[in-house]
Amino acid sequence: MSGTSPGDPELLSLAEAAGLAPRWRDAFGKTHDVAPATLRSVLAALDLPASSNGDVRDSLARLRRLGAELQPLVTAETNVPITLTAPAGRFRVKLEDGSTREGTAEARDGRVTIPPIDAPGYHSLEISDRETVLAVAPPRCFSVQDALPGGRPWGLAVQLYALRRDGDGGLGDFTALRDFVQSAGAHGAAAVAISPVHAQFSADPDRFSPYAPSSRVMLNVLHADAGGVLAEVLAPGDAERRLEALDQVDWPAAGRARLARFREVFERFSAEAPGRQHQAFAAFRAEQGEVLESHARFEALHATQFASDAERWNWRSWPEALRNPRSPEVARFAAERAHEVAFHAFLQFLADRSLAAAQGAARAAGMPIGLISDLAVGVDAGGSQSWSGQDETLIGLTIGAPPDLLNTQGQSWGLAAFSPRGLARNGFGAFLAMLRTALRHAGGVRIDHAMGLGRLWVLPEGASALEGAYLTFPLEDMLRLVALESFRHRAIVLGEDLGTVPEGFQDRLGRAGVMGMRVLWFERDEDRFRAPQRWSPHAAAMTSTHDLPTVAGWWSGRDLAWRKQLHLLGDERAEWFEFENRDRDRTRLWEAFRGSGAATGEVPPPEQPDAAVDAAVRHVGRAACELALVPIEDVLASSEQPNLPGTLHEHPNWRRRLPGPAASLLETPGAASRLASLADSRTSA
Repeated sequence: MSGTSPGDPELLSLAEAAGLAPRWRDAFGKTHDVAPATLRSVLAALDLPASSNGDVRDSLARLRRLGAELQPLVTAETNVPITLTAPAGRFRVKLEDGSTREGTAEARDGRVTIPPIDAPGYHSLEISDRETVLAVAPPRCFSVQDALPGGRPWGLAVQLYALRRDGDGGLGDFTALRDFVQSAGAHGAAAVAISPVHAQFSADPDRFSPYAPSSRVMLNVLHADAGGVLAEVLAPGDAERRLEALDQVDWPAAGRARLARFREVFERFSAEAPGRQHQAFAAFRAEQGEVLESHARFEALHATQFASDAERWNWRSWPEALRNPRSPEVARFAAERAHEVAFHAFLQFLADRSLAAAQGAARAAGMPIGLISDLAVGVDAGGSQSWSGQDETLIGLTIGAPPDLLNTQGQSWGLAAFSPRGLARNGFGAFLAMLRTALRHAGGVRIDHAMGLGRLWVLPEGASALEGAYLTFPLEDMLRLVALESFRHRAIVLGEDLGTVPEGFQDRLGRAGVMGMRVLWFERDEDRFRAPQRWSPHAAAMTSTHDLPTVAGWWSGRDLAWRKQLHLLGDERAEWFEFENRDRDRTRLWEAFRGSGAATGEVPPPEQPDAAVDAAVRHVGRAACELALVPIEDVLASSEQPNLPGTLHEHPNWRRRLPGPAASLLETPGAASRLASLADSRTSA
């Protein structure tokens, strides 16, 4: 390996050409050079070897050649001339509706321009002897105003696993969600935002973080319900009833019990179900095609490999022939275990039908939006999606965040992300499949860490977060595809834009019709909380999120107590500062509540948070934002938050269950009163 320095011009040229920033600026304004070893590792993951000067030159030449080729998918905007890399000559566009447009494209500086297309869609372009797909998007996403013209709607946010119903076996499912959306709709909610429902690992229910899934193109089958497939499903046993009574989800026990029950259902389905049910299952498998088949094969393979050796949990530790999803050995395994592969496809069939029923119930309850799904920023590198789509995944890298004011050592999330080069050379197929899954049974989607559409902090596996670099993604292409899928599904799009946001990024999201998130705790100017009338109109107003304290928890200091107990506040002086600052902030927030008309009277003491919760709900309801979303924890005045960042097992992350049945949870006097005041605030503001 050459002794390339941070200033090596060829390495820097290759990095910049590949969209890899060789320098970055931290939260304190200091500029850092990325280490050459990091640059080489990231470039290797991008299929651009750079271990020697010769490699660097070869990769740079190849990158330039590829940049001069027509890509398999080109994005464009309606009614705007389309410029692309292709030879001059005759072109023919076949639109989705079967009509055609023809003409001659003239070249300028190695690129050609063809006339605008006014119809959104995926159209076929032939130019000279080349072909590509033209993804022509509307200028912005489907909006709240498109869904509810002139309205100021509100909705709720809920952790799906936390919902309860009789017979759920200790884990929230899509049927409990159906009960919840029916109740929320009766109270006037326009939407219910849910935690991610991406596929996890059936062979290992101990893995359950919704933001570290196996696949974002398949569903979490533990949320499925077999009731819509078989008329008679066995009642829960005593062990499952005991799990239902717990205050927290016992994921391993509940997951294994549910999967065992689903195996019984599958065997009965195979033997007893009427022909129309078998036809529906076969049609589902055919519709989902290779994506479903590959995931089902992975689930079956993962179970056998993990059972034989715990060190084979990650597919990269499997025998070499099984690491390739298209190898003859994998095909042979699938043929020999066809019944097992069919079982995992059947689980997806159950989950899909169950989720569809929940969204159908939301629409039937009068919700103009219905479910808002949640799209995690990455996947577990050892999971199904990484195995199936290795060419579109940054193998060997993880994503995270650079050091900032709150996390001085940065963050490594242990997740794999898409490869920007892999996406481009595969026509953005994996990205589109992910979006379509998220919107298949939903009226909206929340994109976690939306900054990832433009850039991600990437680092080699095993490296510290300090040893990372920013990798650029094709923001314009990805926003156009988001807008096009939003238009086709008539679904709104939210982008989580909290934290370190690049300059101008929020404005770009706004122009694309992607709503930002405006959270009570962050809407402030120095020492004053901002009046809700000044919150950004094109955004969703929120009291809190799953990663932040609830209003009752913040007011009472429960979040600080947790962080102190787990030594997350620093030394005694830092602890003292945090508690003193919270005392001052309570007064500041109450002043803001009084200023907006959400509260009157004196500041309530920390041990009496309900008045603050009531005021916070009214305050957020009066925000200028076109949508208001309140977590169910704040509707219920709960003091515990779903997740405490920086912890794994020390805090019960993703495990707390709600205190009553989903169907009647909103009928308690406190909850009903807060929903009524939220609705009133939206219409009277």
